[in-house]
Amino acid sequence: MASQLPPDVVAPLHQLLQGLASADNATRHIAEESLNNEWIATKPDMLLVGLAEQVRDGGDANARSFSAVLFRRLAAKTQTKKEEPQELYIECALSMKAYIRNTLLQAFAHESDNHTRNKTGDAIAEVARQLSDADEPWPELLNSLFQASKSQEASHREGAFRIFTTTPGIIEKQHGEVVKDVFLAGFRDADQNVRIAAMEAFAAFFRSIRKTAQKSFFGLLPDIMNILVPLKEQQDSDTLSKALMALIDLAEISPSMFKSMFNDIVKYGISFVQDKELGDQTRQNALEFLATFADTAPQMCRKDPIYTTEMVTQCLSLMTDIGADDEDAAEWNETDDLDVDESDLNHVAGEQCMDRLANRLGGGYVLAPTFQWLPRMMTSSSWRDRHAALMAISAISEGCRDMMESELDKILDLVVPALKDEHPRVRWAGCNALGQMSTDFAGVMQEKYHHIVLSSIIPVLESPEPRVQSHAAASLVNFCEEAEKEILEPYLDDLLKRLLALLTSDSKRYVQEQALSTIATIADSAEQAFGRYYDHLMPLLFAVLNQPQQVKENRLLNAKAMECATLIALAVGRERLGTDAVQLVRVLGNIQESVSDPDDPQGSYLLHCWGRMCRVMGNDFLPYLPGVMPPLLELASAKADVQLLDDEDQIASMEQEEGWELLPVRGKYIGIKTSALDDKYMAIELLVIYAQQLEGAFEPYVHTVLKEIAIPGLRFFFNDAVRVASAKLVPQLLNSIKKAHGPQSQQLAEIWQSTVGKLLEDLAQEPAVDTLAEMYQCFYESVEVVGQNCLSLEAMAAFISAAESSLREYQQRHEGRLLEAQKPEEEREDADEMMYAIEDDQTLLADMNKAFHTIFKNQGVTFLPQWERLIPLYDRFINSADPTQRQWALCIIDDVLEFCGPEAWKYQAHFTGPLVQGLTDKIPANRQAAAYGVGVAAKNGGPAFSEFVAHTIRQLFDATQLPKARQDDHVFATENACASIAKILHFNHSKVPDVQSVVSHWIGTLPVVNDDEAAPYAYGFLTELIERKNPAVMTAAPQIFNYVVAAVDAETIQGQTAERVINATKSLLIMTGLNIQQLAAQMPSEKLPTIRRHFA
Repeated sequence: MASQLPPDVVAPLHQLLQGLASADNATRHIAEESLNNEWIATKPDMLLVGLAEQVRDGGDANARSFSAVLFRRLAAKTQTKKEEPQELYIECALSMKAYIRNTLLQAFAHESDNHTRNKTGDAIAEVARQLSDADEPWPELLNSLFQASKSQEASHREGAFRIFTTTPGIIEKQHGEVVKDVFLAGFRDADQNVRIAAMEAFAAFFRSIRKTAQKSFFGLLPDIMNILVPLKEQQDSDTLSKALMALIDLAEISPSMFKSMFNDIVKYGISFVQDKELGDQTRQNALEFLATFADTAPQMCRKDPIYTTEMVTQCLSLMTDIGADDEDAAEWNETDDLDVDESDLNHVAGEQCMDRLANRLGGGYVLAPTFQWLPRMMTSSSWRDRHAALMAISAISEGCRDMMESELDKILDLVVPALKDEHPRVRWAGCNALGQMSTDFAGVMQEKYHHIVLSSIIPVLESPEPRVQSHAAASLVNFCEEAEKEILEPYLDDLLKRLLALLTSDSKRYVQEQALSTIATIADSAEQAFGRYYDHLMPLLFAVLNQPQQVKENRLLNAKAMECATLIALAVGRERLGTDAVQLVRVLGNIQESVSDPDDPQGSYLLHCWGRMCRVMGNDFLPYLPGVMPPLLELASAKADVQLLDDEDQIASMEQEEGWELLPVRGKYIGIKTSALDDKYMAIELLVIYAQQLEGAFEPYVHTVLKEIAIPGLRFFFNDAVRVASAKLVPQLLNSIKKAHGPQSQQLAEIWQSTVGKLLEDLAQEPAVDTLAEMYQCFYESVEVVGQNCLSLEAMAAFISAAESSLREYQQRHEGRLLEAQKPEEEREDADEMMYAIEDDQTLLADMNKAFHTIFKNQGVTFLPQWERLIPLYDRFINSADPTQRQWALCIIDDVLEFCGPEAWKYQAHFTGPLVQGLTDKIPANRQAAAYGVGVAAKNGGPAFSEFVAHTIRQLFDATQLPKARQDDHVFATENACASIAKILHFNHSKVPDVQSVVSHWIGTLPVVNDDEAAPYAYGFLTELIERKNPAVMTAAPQIFNYVVAAVDAETIQGQTAERVINATKSLLIMTGLNIQQLAAQMPSEKLPTIRRHFA
């Protein structure tokens, strides 16, 4: 067909395409220069028209295919015009866009070569995507594709479904029955490639439609599953693998689609995993398909009679598929590369699936079928079975923690003998199991089983195989980082003797690196007890660190030695370190000067080492700060490395590169260099440490760090962790200014003035709930630093606006969860994710409460006019069925009463009823807040509140007498009720009828041994009663002695308060003629040291 372009354009375009396709580098380079500088820059519309014509009319299939690929890449290329980035195709004139569309459709309809037609379809899909994004119609496309899906040519039908896959939105709004018929025809197509393309298109379409619309397509599932039957019969692994990928998509999107056939699907899927004639990837995809249901529909899996048993069996079978050509593990043991990617191997797929099953289904379902096999596998003559059994224990221990914890004795009986196994890989797996269990059962393993674990692992450090030595040392890290120093101390000699042997012998480098990491962890946990090894270890570390830095292979070893040395310094302290402190920072400085390669691990290790030395040396570190800060500031102020990728080669290259995350956006990908973001976060965390440790001495850096790092970091939306670290940094920087210049200084006032508005803006802008909580914490900690009356009326108004928005959004999320809970179980969101969301919301409201508390504390009654804007919202919260909302509102009542005193009476209509109701709330935290509120009303509310608080005494007593009143969750509510009765009796006794009877009953509500805020009020009032020789205390002296000893022992009363209470109690015992020794004899033995210390 004739070209629409003038001849003087067509000829150069042909020449350009020949040049771009040339095998000669120089020719191709000239053509690329011309493409970018002439065609794209000056006539992109003619370029795209010409390419579309070449796709239709090019001389041979290769030329047409090349033109289609080039068209797709260039059509999606972004150019900035009028300050707005736009893709080349969508920027073309309307007439040219229409011509290109029609030309591509003609090319697709008449193309005879399958490969070229697929590439043409990709080009059409790119144009369709851009038009859809711009809300521009392409009515001819859908009709053409529906026609193509019915074509006599199988490749036409396949091509239509391929386009549907990449642009499912074009069929989303069509009538359901029409779409269903098209897909049904595709699933039943005689051509295998068409059936697979239809599956993939359906998965993409299914993802694009609303959940409510998905149900009407559930009936297609039998036809979808039937596609797999001939593929399995033919053992066509590659095609079967593609089909399973489409099924995985569907299982992720809508597991309920499979509910009616689930048991049959489980049986069929298991038959794929079992079939060793199929390729590994196909078997793993079948396992992934079934495992997806554990993620998306755990209850459906739990209810199926065979799902868990069969899945566990197949996972364990896959886990034995290891070391096929390495029976004695010689090859495995000789490798120095411990980071080989094994994620595509069967045994790793089995382990990962076991972990998912345990975490998603729980121990109640996974433990029994697993341990049905493990004892037999552990006694098997095959090392692969024993290895698989141990790795299974590692995989399930986190998810089955609650049930396994009570059976640890038996599990250790299975695991511990493996550390003496004849096969090195079994010993390695035994170390792995003990290490994983030390993390998953942290606390219990260390306290109850330390002898079993350490006496088993320590000898393995002397194994002949380096891989086993290294892994034994690594498992010790897991154990020791969770262990108290008292537990480790008896084993330190043995541990360090063997670890030092690894360090000083002719060990492989990776063994030495791991030995250093383990020693560092032990030092961190053992703290001062590590001091006796200091003289032996530190010279060795200095010897490593003083070696020439040119040897690249030694960089990680040096980095580990730096880490170890500085953690030891932190453990033993400045005094023990002595002059070595200066020597160590000088060595670190020399290493820093030698680091020039950005990939040198010593660079990032150094930053942490400097932070530790600052903590050790305090202000003695200041002379070294000028050398430490520049690289740290450079990392902390780094901008996000973000790239828009529209080239397939670029995308493929970046997928292979570590430290990048690819996000699909409108048909393209955005690449974000996550490794740089991790470095930025780490650097800001270290700045927090410097500001905390150096306080006023950090002042010279504050303005730069605040302006260029902390404030921009609060809006760094590429990475939540950076925003959180920045939020922790701001209050520390303000504190540095305060310490340097004083709380009333002009410098503090000026920097706060320029900062507070930005903090308030961030409260209004932060999108992530968990990070928003951190922003509120940043704000209230900053207000606390700056102090009294630091907020202007405008700032208080802005805070209320941000808080109102946060509270309304919380209510919307809560209401959304209530609606979600009403759905059928299989249609609900993931239960764990919902639990995390609830926890995030509770944390947010708690931090918002602290922000209100801090503002009321520092602003007092001046905050009330702005706070009144929230009263309608407060009323909704206090009357909500949601206990979290009630708690938030009760805490607000407490703050108004505590910091505004008698002024709070004007809100009594909003406060008094909820306080009384709160005293009987089923939620202990809410009873606690209500009881505390009554107490502060008694103490601070003045005469206006006196009758109200006197009338609450009965409910307060009731709150102390509940069946679970002294249990962990309830005891704080009980103790606050006790303290509040004391406050009423002290401040409002004139309104209390029969005071003496109330006092007598009140003594029975003691002791207060958990709440160190409530205790001083309760025991202060008790002291008054003793000093007045009140009859109630004179007749209850033995009980009072017990209550006082309990509080002193628990340290809920300390200092002058404790001294006054103790002296009053001694005088009570003298007045009542009681003998302390006799009373002490009746006390628990653990209380006797407290009695001897304070009452002797």
